[in-house]
Amino acid sequence: MPRKRLTQLIPALLPLRRWERKKIFYGKMRLDKCRYAVERSSTPLPFCVFEAGEVMVNPHTGQDIRYQVNKVHNLTLAARSLSGVLLRPGETFSFWRLVRDADREEPYKDGLELVNGRIVPAYGGGLCQLSGLLHLVFLHSPLTVTERHGHPTEDLPPNPGAALRGTDATVNEGWLDLRVRNDTGNTFQVEAGPEGALLRVRLLSLTPEGRRYEVYNPSVLYRREEGRVYEYAEVSRTETDVVTGEKQARHLYTNVSEIRYPLPENIELQGE
Repeated sequence: MPRKRLTQLIPALLPLRRWERKKIFYGKMRLDKCRYAVERSSTPLPFCVFEAGEVMVNPHTGQDIRYQVNKVHNLTLAARSLSGVLLRPGETFSFWRLVRDADREEPYKDGLELVNGRIVPAYGGGLCQLSGLLHLVFLHSPLTVTERHGHPTEDLPPNPGAALRGTDATVNEGWLDLRVRNDTGNTFQVEAGPEGALLRVRLLSLTPEGRRYEVYNPSVLYRREEGRVYEYAEVSRTETDVVTGEKQARHLYTNVSEIRYPLPENIELQGE
């Protein structure tokens, strides 16, 4: 059994630890020589590279629905703080660089968050839905993902209609960020926000992109290992030249997460 962290033994120390981690996190950001995207424009760039939307309230989680409603509030504040940001050549998009002060004028509400292996109400909970949708959109573009963290455990069933597996991206201020770098000569822009029941993210560009990107799962396997169930989701991408039609496929990564919710009966479980 792994040793417990000091903050697990003495939970009262957790706020101090978070304060310390944030100071270190943003201090490193000032010294790492990256050019972070901060300029925002209310005028959308003319070309849409890719867009995706996801239902914000999932009634099938079995959790108190009020935390789902609170999550919508939190997502609205966070999306507002980064929507319109321009990502110029050589710049890096950092989720926390843009969202760190989203609750300065209007506070977040308690949403659900994974803390020490348990789903619990927490201030600002639910922002991972925005970071995950951003990551999915970035995968459908020529941008270079430089930092992404998958959820080590999946405690809630996916939103209805979710097709791809393993494209989520968890964030935790002071510890885990979502970052992409623009290694192209084009300028991009992120638009994000609620549209009805959906959280919508769009990636726009100044000039048309010469390639189309399709992200897919070549395989998704479920295995029982030492009494636990794990999902192994391969994530790959097909890149198509819009002029010649030439296609190129490549494996991006394999996402592994522990599944803690009951799987549907039709899913084959290996290793039993």
